[in-house]
Amino acid sequence: MDHGFQVLRTHPQPPPAALVDCIRACLDCALACSACADACLVEKDAASLAACIRLDSECAALCTATAHVLIRSGGGHDRAVLHAQLAACAAACAACEAECGRHAGHHRHCAHCAEACRICREACEAAMKAKH
Repeated sequence: MDHGFQVLRTHPQPPPAALVDCIRACLDCALACSACADACLVEKDAASLAACIRLDSECAALCTATAHVLIRSGGGHDRAVLHAQLAACAAACAACEAECGRHAGHHRHCAHCAEACRICREACEAAMKAKH
């Protein structure tokens, strides 16, 4: 059950739908990136995956931070701060998507991670365009 999302829906000032979609995408991407980094670490060719592991870790951190910023919507958001956070997350997702995409043919976890990054990047971009 999505208890956290239930709480968001019952919040006196719930975030707009675009932000809820982005929160969900950010949390999913953070999980995918963390799992991908861990999987990369145990691959036989782990040393060749150093850039992937680094980007996975950076993307997971930014996605987690972005979700936390978006969740705190009760007092409203400073538009410039929100835009900067979403832009940073989208950039991290784009970089991780590209790097994981390079390894997707050999490592299934990288293929899944690249897809989660694409979805999150698109959600961040949509949230930046949405009215809040």
